[in-house]
Amino acid sequence: MNVPHRNDPCPCGSGRKYKTCCVDKARPVPAAGDAGRLIGSAADLQRRGRLAEAEAACREALKLEPGRPEALHLLGRLAAQAGQPRLAVDWIERAIAGNDAEAEYYNDLGLAYAALDRPDRAAACYERALTLQPDLFGARVNLACAHSALGRAEAAAEGFRAALALRPDSEVVHFNLGNTCYALGRFDDAVASYRAALALRPEYYQAYVNLANAYIDQGRPEEAAVCCERAIAIQPGAAVAYYDLGLARFNQGRLDDAEAGYARALALKPDYLNAQVNLALVYINMGRLADAMACYRRALEIQPDSALARSTLLFTLLFQPRYSPAEIFAEHRRYAEYCEAPLKPSWRAHGNSRVPDRRLKVGYVSSDLRHHSVAYFIEPILSRHDKTRVEVFCYYSHAKYDGVTHRLAASADHWIPCKGLSDEQLAERVRADGIDILVDLGGHTMHNRLPAFARRPAPVQVTYLGYPATTGLDAMDYRLTTPEVDPPGQESWHSERLYRLPRSLWCYRPPEGRPEAEAAPPSARTGTITFGSMNAFTKISDATLAVWGAVLRAVPASRLLMTSVPEGSMRNALLEKFAGHGIDAQRLVLWNRVPVERYVEILGQIDIALDPFPYNGTTTTCETLWMGIPVIALAGDSSVSRSGCALLKSVGLEELIAPDEEAYVGIAAALSADPARLAGLRSGLRARMIASPLRDEVGITRDLEAAYRAMWYTWCTSNPDPAAGA
Repeated sequence: MNVPHRNDPCPCGSGRKYKTCCVDKARPVPAAGDAGRLIGSAADLQRRGRLAEAEAACREALKLEPGRPEALHLLGRLAAQAGQPRLAVDWIERAIAGNDAEAEYYNDLGLAYAALDRPDRAAACYERALTLQPDLFGARVNLACAHSALGRAEAAAEGFRAALALRPDSEVVHFNLGNTCYALGRFDDAVASYRAALALRPEYYQAYVNLANAYIDQGRPEEAAVCCERAIAIQPGAAVAYYDLGLARFNQGRLDDAEAGYARALALKPDYLNAQVNLALVYINMGRLADAMACYRRALEIQPDSALARSTLLFTLLFQPRYSPAEIFAEHRRYAEYCEAPLKPSWRAHGNSRVPDRRLKVGYVSSDLRHHSVAYFIEPILSRHDKTRVEVFCYYSHAKYDGVTHRLAASADHWIPCKGLSDEQLAERVRADGIDILVDLGGHTMHNRLPAFARRPAPVQVTYLGYPATTGLDAMDYRLTTPEVDPPGQESWHSERLYRLPRSLWCYRPPEGRPEAEAAPPSARTGTITFGSMNAFTKISDATLAVWGAVLRAVPASRLLMTSVPEGSMRNALLEKFAGHGIDAQRLVLWNRVPVERYVEILGQIDIALDPFPYNGTTTTCETLWMGIPVIALAGDSSVSRSGCALLKSVGLEELIAPDEEAYVGIAAALSADPARLAGLRSGLRARMIASPLRDEVGITRDLEAAYRAMWYTWCTSNPDPAAGA
C-alpha cells in the first residue's frame, strides 16, 4: 500500500491534508480495488452528518470502480439530504441500471420523486421495492403516503394498516392512519388511531391536536378542549393548539372563551389567517359585526387573495343593513378580481356532446350534504330527479358523514367525496366526469368550493339554494331564483343571469315525527302572548331588535322567546339593548343552542314567530310554519331580505308580510289581539304547506329539470360543435 506524504491531500477525498485526516486516525489508505471500503467510510461519514466528505469518498470509489451501484445509490441519498431531489433521481437511477434487485434503491428513488411532487412516480417505485422485499417497512409507509398524496384515501388507509402489521409499535404510522381515517370521515377510527399513537408516545403534541379536531367533528367539544389543553401543556407557544381550543369552545357555545383562544393564537402568530377568520366568525355569532369586519380586513392584509377570508367577509356583509346592494355587489366582484381573474387564462373549451335532448350529467357541489339546513331542500330534489333524463353526481366536500349523508348518497347515481381534493383537482375531476351542468349549493358559505367553479370545469355552471346573493364570478352562468325572491331590477346586483323558477325556489321536506300544532295557541293556557325567534343569533340585527322592542311595547303583556343566544358578554349586551328599547329582562326568555328534542318543545311555546331582517330565516321559517306557528316578515329589497316574503306567499299568507317596520309592529299587535284568528291560522297552517309548492316535490323537481334543460339548449345553440362545421 502506498502511503502519501503527511502534507499531501488525503486520498479519502475529504479535502484535508493526510496528516490531519486519515493518518491521525490510523486509517489505511485504500489501494486500487478498495472501493468497497471507501463506500463503507462514506456511509459512516453520512451517518455523522459529514456530507461533503461522504460525497468525496463516493466519488473516489467511483474512480476506482466506475458504475459501482452502492456508490451511485449513496450519492443519490446525499443529494436528497442536500435538498437536490432531481440530482438524487439521476444518481439512483444510475444505481438501479447497475443493480435492479435492491429494494432500498427503489424506496429511495420514490422518496426523491415525492420531493419533486411526483407521487405517481413515487408510488410506482415503492411498489417495485415491495415486490422485491414485501416486509420493507419504510416502503410500506411511503407507499401509503403516496396514495394519500394522490387522493387515494382508501388505499392509503390499507397501506398504513399493512405497515402496522409489520411494526405495530410505530406511533407515527398510527398517527398517519388517524389522519387518513379523518379525511375519509371515519372519525371513530381516527380517534382510535390517535389514541393508539398517544399510548405509545404520551407527549405526542400533534396527535393531541388532531385528536381534538376529530372530537370536534364527532360533536364532542368538551373532550376536544381537554386535548387542546394537554397540547398546550406540552408546547405552550404553539398557536395551533390555542386555535383548536377556540374552535372547541365555539362548538360548546362558549363564545367568550372561543374569543380568548383565537386571540391567544393571534398573539403567538399574528399572521395566522385562519385564526383571524374564525375570530371574525365568533364576533358574527356575538352580533359584533363591526369587529368581525375588522378581522376580515386584517386577514386580507395577511393574504389578499385568500378565498376563505373574502368569502366569509361577503357572507358577513349580508347581515348588515348599512351596506347598500351596490356596495355588496362591488365586494363580490372584488372576490372575482382576486380569486377568479388569475385563472381565466387557463380556461379551456368543453368537449361535451351538443345534443340538446340527451340525458344530462348534473353535478351538485356542496359541503352541506349532511344534517344541515341545505339538506331539507336538496333531499327531495335528489330523490325525485327523473333518472332517465338526468344523471346525478354529488361532490361532497366535508369530512362529516351522518344519517342524512348516507340517505343523500343513496339518491345519487355517483357520490364523490372531495374534501381531500384541491380546487384544481376537483375541477379536473368534474371535467373527467363530463359534467354538463355543475350546480353550486353553497355560495360564499363555509367550506365552499367556488374556487373550483372559477376554473370553469363545466359548460354550464349554476348557483342555487345555499346563498342568497351573487357569487360575483363570471364563470357562474346562472343563479336560480323566483320573481318573489328577486323581483325585476335585481339583475344589476348579479354577475350571473337570473333564472326565475315559476313557483318556488324551495322544496321543503320536514323532519319526520314533528307533531301537529294544537289549534289553541299557547297563550290560551298561559294567558300571555309569546313572540319568538328560533333563528341564529347572527341574524338578529340592531334594526331587528328595535322593531321587536316596539312589538313588545305594543303588546304590553307579551314576552319574547329567543334561542341561539350566547351566554356571557353577548347575552348581557342583548339585555342592555332591550333595556334601551324599554323592555325589561323579565319579558325575555333566552336560550343558548339546544338539542333537537328541546328545540321542538321550545318551538311549541311560541304563539307568533317574528322573522329577522335584513337576513331572513328560511329553514327556520319552514320549520315554524310546519309546526303551525304564523310568522311575520318584512319585505326587503334584496334576495337575503325577501325569503320570508316568498315563503309566506307560497302558503297564501300575504297578510303577514309587512311592507315597512311600522306595519310589521301593527300586524304583530293585531294578530296577538285576535285569538280566534290566531287559532284559525294555527289549525290550518300544515294543510296550507302540504298544498303549497313547498311540498310539491315532484313538481318543483320538474321545474328545476326544465330550467337545466333550457340552460343546456342555450349553451348548445351558442356553442356549436366545432367538429360539425369542419
